[in-house]
Amino acid sequence: MTRVRSVGRAAGLSVALLAVCSPASAQVDLSGEWSVVRAEDNVGNTELGDWVGIPMSEASRLRSTAWDASIQTLPEWQCRPHGSAYISRGPSPLKIWKEVDPVSRETTAWHLEWLRSVDRPVYMDGRPHPSPNAAHTWAGFSTGEWVGDMLRIRVTHLKEEYLKRNGVWHSDKIELTQYLIRRGDYLTYVVIAYDPVYLAEPLVRSTEYRLNVNQQIPPYPCTVVTEVDRPKGVVPHYLPGTNSDISWFSRRYGIPMEVVTAGPANMYPEIRAKIPRSLGGFGPELPAPPATKPQTQRPAPRAGQQ
Repeated sequence: MTRVRSVGRAAGLSVALLAVCSPASAQVDLSGEWSVVRAEDNVGNTELGDWVGIPMSEASRLRSTAWDASIQTLPEWQCRPHGSAYISRGPSPLKIWKEVDPVSRETTAWHLEWLRSVDRPVYMDGRPHPSPNAAHTWAGFSTGEWVGDMLRIRVTHLKEEYLKRNGVWHSDKIELTQYLIRRGDYLTYVVIAYDPVYLAEPLVRSTEYRLNVNQQIPPYPCTVVTEVDRPKGVVPHYLPGTNSDISWFSRRYGIPMEVVTAGPANMYPEIRAKIPRSLGGFGPELPAPPATKPQTQRPAPRAGQQ
């Protein structure tokens, strides 16, 4: 009996030691250089008027119709980094490294940095987010916690910026919930955006990365130059109702503008009832443009002829 009790005590002590020594919540090492995998719509350039899949509010649509791409030639815009709400959708590679306490050996922060962005620390020590009146930055303020083997990140205090580089904006009231999920050499980066100003519903997007042991993100020096000679103080924009470029996407692919501008509705399958069958929808075909007779032009008379 005494031997059985001793074995039981030893087993209990072993389990307790394993609980103390084992990492909490099945943490995964996310460190490494990650190359972006082309998936969904995370390409370098997006098309004018492509608002499909974005739950834009009415305020967002009005803001987008006023946007002029040449604003990016202004000196204030040329070297500005991409913010945390957009950068994971861009063409830039990603570097992740961890900050470790030398005594406890616990990971106190993760750092994320893309080619055209700033270092973004993700604090893991349970600190609270600052006051809403605190400074807003391109990186924002990020805290993280493990949910199983997924790293969940909360991001606040972001500057106003674009969600897509075609004039779709988010406000400085945006809040992000991000999930980093590693499966071997692949990293899934999920971003859920909440914006009470420019989003009528949460926006969910994901990006895939692949581990690249030969990658090294270079520095990104930038020099401001005069790209367009314009009078001082001029900011490129469109007045309401004057931007014809917003119909570019609709005209190119034959998608009705009422679908493109439907806001949250164009995220759901039911919107296919308004898309022509020839384009994969269930709706009627668009009326053909009226036929026009070719105009015959008489040749101009030569000199001396009437």
